[in-house]
Amino acid sequence: MNDMRPILIAGPTASGKSGLALRLAEELGGIVINADSMQVYRELRILTARPSAAEEQRAPHALYGFVPGRESYSAGRYARDVARVLGEAQRAGQRPIIVGGTGLYFKTLTEGLSPIPAVPDDVRQHWRARGAEVGAGVLHGELSARDPETAGRLAPTDTQRIVRALEVLEATGVSLAEWQRVPRQKIIDLADAVPLLVQVERDELYRRIDERFCAMIDAGALDEVMQLERLGLDPALPLLSSLGVGPLRRHLAGEVSLEAALGEGQTESRQYAKRQLTWARSNMIAWYHVSAQEMKSEVAKIVSLVQ
Repeated sequence: MNDMRPILIAGPTASGKSGLALRLAEELGGIVINADSMQVYRELRILTARPSAAEEQRAPHALYGFVPGRESYSAGRYARDVARVLGEAQRAGQRPIIVGGTGLYFKTLTEGLSPIPAVPDDVRQHWRARGAEVGAGVLHGELSARDPETAGRLAPTDTQRIVRALEVLEATGVSLAEWQRVPRQKIIDLADAVPLLVQVERDELYRRIDERFCAMIDAGALDEVMQLERLGLDPALPLLSSLGVGPLRRHLAGEVSLEAALGEGQTESRQYAKRQLTWARSNMIAWYHVSAQEMKSEVAKIVSLVQ
Protein backbone atom coordinates (compact mmCIF):
# COMPACT_ATOMS: atom_id res chain seq x y z
CA MET A 1 0.00 0.00 0.00
CA ASN A 2 1.37 3.44 -0.92
CA ASP A 3 2.42 5.71 1.92
CA MET A 4 -0.09 8.57 2.13
CA ARG A 5 1.34 10.38 5.16
CA PRO A 6 1.32 14.16 4.65
CA ILE A 7 4.70 15.67 3.81
CA LEU A 8 5.29 19.03 5.49
CA ILE A 9 8.00 21.25 3.98
CA ALA A 10 9.05 24.38 5.85
CA GLY A 11 11.98 26.72 5.41
CA PRO A 12 12.95 30.35 4.99
CA THR A 13 11.99 32.46 2.01
CA ALA A 14 14.00 31.73 -1.17
CA SER A 15 15.25 28.40 0.19
CA GLY A 16 13.85 26.38 -2.71
CA LYS A 17 11.16 24.59 -0.69
CA SER A 18 8.43 25.20 -3.29
CA GLY A 19 10.56 23.58 -5.96
CA LEU A 20 11.10 20.57 -3.71
CA ALA A 21 7.36 20.31 -3.06
CA LEU A 22 6.58 20.40 -6.78
CA ARG A 23 9.11 17.68 -7.63
CA LEU A 24 7.79 15.46 -4.84
CA ALA A 25 4.21 16.01 -6.03
CA GLU A 26 5.23 14.89 -9.52
CA GLU A 27 7.10 11.85 -8.18
CA LEU A 28 4.46 10.75 -5.69
CA GLY A 29 1.18 11.74 -7.32
CA GLY A 30 0.67 14.45 -4.75
CA ILE A 31 -1.07 17.78 -4.33
CA VAL A 32 0.89 20.88 -3.27
CA ILE A 33 -0.95 22.69 -0.46
CA ASN A 34 0.00 26.21 0.54
CA ALA A 35 1.20 27.14 4.05
CA ASP A 36 2.25 30.72 3.34
CA SER A 37 0.07 33.51 4.71
CA MET A 38 0.75 35.90 1.80
CA GLN A 39 0.44 33.38 -1.03
CA VAL A 40 -3.25 32.90 -0.22
CA TYR A 41 -3.95 36.35 -1.68
CA ARG A 42 -4.94 36.86 -5.29
CA GLU A 43 -3.25 40.10 -6.29
CA LEU A 44 0.49 39.50 -5.80
CA ARG A 45 1.61 36.33 -7.58
CA ILE A 46 5.10 37.66 -8.40
CA LEU A 47 5.93 39.54 -5.22
CA THR A 48 4.79 36.71 -2.92
CA ALA A 49 6.62 34.09 -5.05
CA ARG A 50 3.48 32.08 -5.67
CA PRO A 51 3.86 29.13 -8.05
CA SER A 52 3.59 30.21 -11.68
CA ALA A 53 0.74 29.11 -13.92
CA ALA A 54 3.14 26.70 -15.64
CA GLU A 55 4.14 25.16 -12.30
CA GLU A 56 0.51 24.80 -11.29
CA GLN A 57 -0.06 22.76 -14.46
CA ARG A 58 2.64 20.26 -13.49
CA ALA A 59 0.79 19.09 -10.35
CA PRO A 60 -2.41 19.95 -8.47
CA HIS A 61 -2.13 22.97 -6.16
CA ALA A 62 -4.47 24.20 -3.43
CA LEU A 63 -4.98 27.32 -1.28
CA TYR A 64 -3.00 29.63 -3.57
CA GLY A 65 -4.30 33.02 -4.74
CA PHE A 66 -7.92 32.39 -3.76
CA VAL A 67 -8.47 35.23 -1.26
CA PRO A 68 -9.06 38.83 -2.42
CA GLY A 69 -6.69 41.35 -0.87
CA ARG A 70 -9.57 43.33 0.64
CA GLU A 71 -10.08 40.44 3.09
CA SER A 72 -8.07 39.65 6.19
CA TYR A 73 -7.26 35.94 6.13
CA SER A 74 -6.63 34.26 9.49
CA ALA A 75 -5.05 31.14 10.94
CA GLY A 76 -8.52 30.03 12.02
CA ARG A 77 -9.82 30.24 8.47
CA TYR A 78 -6.69 28.46 7.25
CA ALA A 79 -7.39 25.62 9.66
CA ARG A 80 -10.86 25.13 8.20
CA ASP A 81 -9.68 25.45 4.59
CA VAL A 82 -6.70 23.11 4.93
CA ALA A 83 -8.81 20.48 6.74
CA ARG A 84 -11.24 20.55 3.82
CA VAL A 85 -8.45 20.25 1.24
CA LEU A 86 -6.84 17.37 3.13
CA GLY A 87 -10.15 15.53 3.13
CA GLU A 88 -10.54 16.08 -0.61
CA ALA A 89 -6.97 14.89 -1.24
CA GLN A 90 -7.58 11.74 0.76
CA ARG A 91 -10.71 10.92 -1.22
CA ALA A 92 -8.85 11.56 -4.49
CA GLY A 93 -5.87 9.42 -3.46
CA GLN A 94 -3.47 12.39 -3.64
CA ARG A 95 -0.46 12.61 -1.34
CA PRO A 96 -0.66 15.92 0.60
CA ILE A 97 2.52 17.99 0.35
CA ILE A 98 2.13 21.10 2.50
CA VAL A 99 4.74 23.78 1.89
CA GLY A 100 5.33 27.31 3.12
CA GLY A 101 7.19 29.64 5.40
CA THR A 102 4.48 30.68 7.86
CA GLY A 103 5.29 29.06 11.18
CA LEU A 104 1.85 29.81 12.61
CA TYR A 105 0.20 27.79 9.85
CA PHE A 106 2.35 24.74 10.63
CA LYS A 107 1.65 25.24 14.33
CA THR A 108 -2.06 25.36 13.49
CA LEU A 109 -1.74 22.09 11.58
CA THR A 110 0.22 20.14 14.17
CA GLU A 111 -0.95 21.68 17.46
CA GLY A 112 -4.35 23.17 16.67
CA LEU A 113 -5.89 26.50 17.59
CA SER A 114 -7.97 27.63 20.51
CA PRO A 115 -11.68 27.31 19.57
CA ILE A 116 -12.34 31.06 19.60
CA PRO A 117 -15.62 31.97 17.86
CA ALA A 118 -15.47 34.27 14.84
CA VAL A 119 -15.41 37.97 15.71
CA PRO A 120 -18.22 39.97 14.04
CA ASP A 121 -17.04 42.42 11.38
CA ASP A 122 -18.41 45.46 13.19
CA VAL A 123 -16.44 44.60 16.34
CA ARG A 124 -13.28 44.00 14.34
CA GLN A 125 -13.67 47.26 12.44
CA HIS A 126 -14.31 49.20 15.65
CA TRP A 127 -11.09 48.08 17.30
CA ARG A 128 -8.99 48.54 14.16
CA ALA A 129 -10.28 52.08 13.83
CA ARG A 130 -9.66 52.66 17.54
CA GLY A 131 -6.11 51.39 17.17
CA ALA A 132 -5.45 53.70 14.23
CA GLU A 133 -6.87 56.61 16.20
CA VAL A 134 -5.16 56.26 19.59
CA GLY A 135 -2.17 53.96 18.98
CA ALA A 136 -0.89 50.80 20.61
CA GLY A 137 0.07 52.36 23.95
CA VAL A 138 -3.43 53.57 24.76
CA LEU A 139 -4.97 50.30 23.60
CA HIS A 140 -2.56 48.34 25.77
CA GLY A 141 -3.68 50.43 28.76
CA GLU A 142 -7.32 49.64 27.99
CA LEU A 143 -6.53 45.95 27.69
CA SER A 144 -4.59 46.02 30.96
CA ALA A 145 -7.64 47.38 32.77
CA ARG A 146 -9.97 44.75 31.31
CA ASP A 147 -7.72 41.72 30.81
CA PRO A 148 -4.44 42.14 32.72
CA GLU A 149 -3.33 38.55 32.11
CA THR A 150 -3.38 38.84 28.32
CA ALA A 151 -1.98 42.38 28.42
CA GLY A 152 0.94 41.13 30.48
CA ARG A 153 1.86 38.72 27.67
CA LEU A 154 1.89 41.40 24.96
CA ALA A 155 4.37 44.14 24.13
CA PRO A 156 2.79 47.60 24.50
CA THR A 157 3.78 48.31 20.88
CA ASP A 158 2.18 45.20 19.35
CA THR A 159 -0.93 46.82 17.89
CA GLN A 160 -2.12 43.78 15.94
CA ARG A 161 -2.15 41.40 18.90
CA ILE A 162 -3.57 44.00 21.30
CA VAL A 163 -6.44 44.70 18.90
CA ARG A 164 -7.03 40.96 18.55
CA ALA A 165 -7.26 40.53 22.33
CA LEU A 166 -9.76 43.38 22.65
CA GLU A 167 -11.84 42.05 19.74
CA VAL A 168 -12.10 38.61 21.32
CA LEU A 169 -12.92 40.01 24.74
CA GLU A 170 -15.72 42.20 23.40
CA ALA A 171 -17.15 39.60 21.02
CA THR A 172 -17.15 36.65 23.44
CA GLY A 173 -16.99 38.13 26.93
CA VAL A 174 -14.09 35.77 27.60
CA SER A 175 -10.42 36.79 27.69
CA LEU A 176 -7.97 35.57 25.08
CA ALA A 177 -5.92 33.99 27.88
CA GLU A 178 -8.92 31.91 28.94
CA TRP A 179 -9.65 30.81 25.38
CA GLN A 180 -6.02 29.75 24.98
CA ARG A 181 -6.37 27.37 27.92
CA VAL A 182 -9.10 25.39 26.14
CA PRO A 183 -7.70 22.10 24.74
CA ARG A 184 -6.83 22.31 21.05
CA GLN A 185 -7.58 19.82 18.29
CA LYS A 186 -4.70 19.26 15.88
CA ILE A 187 -5.32 18.65 12.16
CA ILE A 188 -2.20 16.54 11.53
CA ASP A 189 -0.32 14.44 14.07
CA LEU A 190 3.37 15.14 13.53
CA ALA A 191 4.12 11.49 14.35
CA ASP A 192 2.01 10.46 11.33
CA ALA A 193 3.62 12.92 8.91
CA VAL A 194 6.98 13.49 7.21
CA PRO A 195 8.16 16.92 8.44
CA LEU A 196 11.02 18.42 6.41
CA LEU A 197 12.92 21.61 7.14
CA VAL A 198 14.91 23.04 4.22
CA GLN A 199 18.18 24.54 5.37
CA VAL A 200 20.51 26.92 3.54
CA GLU A 201 23.79 28.48 4.66
CA ARG A 202 23.00 32.04 5.68
CA ASP A 203 25.31 33.77 3.18
CA GLU A 204 23.90 31.64 0.37
CA LEU A 205 20.35 32.32 1.52
CA TYR A 206 20.89 36.07 1.56
CA ARG A 207 22.43 35.91 -1.92
CA ARG A 208 19.37 34.03 -3.19
CA ILE A 209 17.03 36.54 -1.55
CA ASP A 210 18.78 39.52 -3.14
CA GLU A 211 18.82 37.88 -6.58
CA ARG A 212 15.19 36.82 -6.35
CA PHE A 213 13.98 40.29 -5.42
CA CYS A 214 15.79 41.71 -8.48
CA ALA A 215 14.17 39.00 -10.60
CA MET A 216 10.75 39.90 -9.18
CA ILE A 217 11.21 43.51 -10.26
CA ASP A 218 12.22 42.35 -13.75
CA ALA A 219 9.19 40.04 -13.89
CA GLY A 220 6.68 42.83 -13.15
CA ALA A 221 6.41 43.19 -9.37
CA LEU A 222 6.20 46.96 -9.69
CA ASP A 223 3.20 46.64 -12.00
CA GLU A 224 1.55 44.34 -9.46
CA VAL A 225 1.91 46.95 -6.73
CA MET A 226 0.65 49.65 -9.11
CA GLN A 227 -2.51 47.58 -9.68
CA LEU A 228 -2.79 47.05 -5.93
CA GLU A 229 -2.66 50.82 -5.33
CA ARG A 230 -5.64 51.29 -7.65
CA LEU A 231 -7.78 49.12 -5.36
CA GLY A 232 -7.54 51.66 -2.53
CA LEU A 233 -7.19 49.00 0.15
CA ASP A 234 -7.13 49.74 3.88
CA PRO A 235 -3.43 50.09 4.84
CA ALA A 236 -4.05 47.82 7.85
CA LEU A 237 -4.89 44.82 5.64
CA PRO A 238 -2.34 41.97 5.79
CA LEU A 239 -1.62 41.96 2.06
CA LEU A 240 -0.11 45.45 2.27
CA SER A 241 2.45 44.17 4.77
CA SER A 242 3.78 41.63 2.26
CA LEU A 243 7.53 41.79 1.72
CA GLY A 244 8.50 44.54 -0.70
CA VAL A 245 5.08 46.18 -0.94
CA GLY A 246 5.96 49.12 1.33
CA PRO A 247 9.17 50.12 -0.47
CA LEU A 248 7.59 49.77 -3.92
CA ARG A 249 4.57 51.82 -2.84
CA ARG A 250 6.93 54.55 -1.63
CA HIS A 251 8.71 54.47 -4.99
CA LEU A 252 5.41 54.81 -6.86
CA ALA A 253 4.56 57.78 -4.63
CA GLY A 254 7.83 59.45 -5.66
CA GLU A 255 9.35 59.20 -2.17
CA VAL A 256 12.31 56.94 -3.01
CA SER A 257 14.16 55.83 -6.13
CA LEU A 258 13.62 52.38 -7.58
CA GLU A 259 17.16 51.49 -6.56
CA ALA A 260 16.44 52.49 -2.95
CA ALA A 261 13.14 50.58 -2.97
CA LEU A 262 14.95 47.53 -4.31
CA GLY A 263 17.50 47.72 -1.49
CA GLU A 264 14.76 48.14 1.13
CA GLY A 265 12.86 45.16 -0.25
CA GLN A 266 15.96 43.00 -0.13
CA THR A 267 16.68 44.09 3.45
CA GLU A 268 13.08 43.39 4.54
CA SER A 269 13.30 39.92 3.01
CA ARG A 270 16.61 39.09 4.68
CA GLN A 271 15.27 40.24 8.05
CA TYR A 272 12.17 38.11 7.58
CA ALA A 273 14.30 35.08 6.69
CA LYS A 274 16.29 35.63 9.88
CA ARG A 275 13.06 35.58 11.91
CA GLN A 276 11.94 32.41 10.13
CA LEU A 277 15.25 30.69 10.97
CA THR A 278 14.96 31.72 14.61
CA TRP A 279 11.37 30.44 14.81
CA ALA A 280 12.31 27.12 13.18
CA ARG A 281 15.18 26.55 15.62
CA SER A 282 12.75 26.88 18.53
CA ASN A 283 9.70 25.13 17.09
CA MET A 284 10.90 22.56 14.54
CA ILE A 285 13.57 20.74 16.50
CA ALA A 286 12.31 17.27 15.57
CA TRP A 287 11.90 17.95 11.85
CA TYR A 288 14.16 16.21 9.31
CA HIS A 289 16.75 18.58 7.86
CA VAL A 290 17.04 18.86 4.09
CA SER A 291 20.06 20.60 2.59
CA ALA A 292 19.10 23.02 -0.17
CA GLN A 293 22.61 22.67 -1.63
CA GLU A 294 22.02 18.97 -2.24
CA MET A 295 18.37 19.20 -3.21
CA LYS A 296 18.48 16.82 -6.20
CA SER A 297 19.97 13.94 -4.24
CA GLU A 298 17.76 14.81 -1.28
CA VAL A 299 14.64 14.44 -3.44
CA ALA A 300 15.66 10.92 -4.40
CA LYS A 301 16.38 10.12 -0.74
CA ILE A 302 13.03 11.51 0.43
CA VAL A 303 11.14 9.61 -2.25
CA SER A 304 12.84 6.37 -1.19
CA LEU A 305 11.93 7.02 2.45
CA VAL A 306 8.27 7.84 1.98
CA GLN A 307 7.10 5.52 -0.80
